[in-house]
Amino acid sequence: MKNLILFLAAILALSLNACRETTQEKTEEAVEAIGEDIEDNAEKAGEKIEEGAEKVKKEIDEEIHETDDLNNEEANNQA
Repeated sequence: MKNLILFLAAILALSLNACRETTQEKTEEAVEAIGEDIEDNAEKAGEKIEEGAEKVKKEIDEEIHETDDLNNEEANNQA
């Protein structure tokens, strides 16, 4: 009887350990996926910021050189 109880306890302990390992592996995979998503989104955000900065730079340059295109005519011809 003692052997049976010890055997069942050993099986229970091994199954719990296997569940922990599986849970830990799944958690690690989820954390890695989250990290990759964050990295991808940060890269996309950086690209959008660069695009916006380029547009602003172009608009400023057009204003400085009075080449701002307004209804397909230069801004200085509108005045």
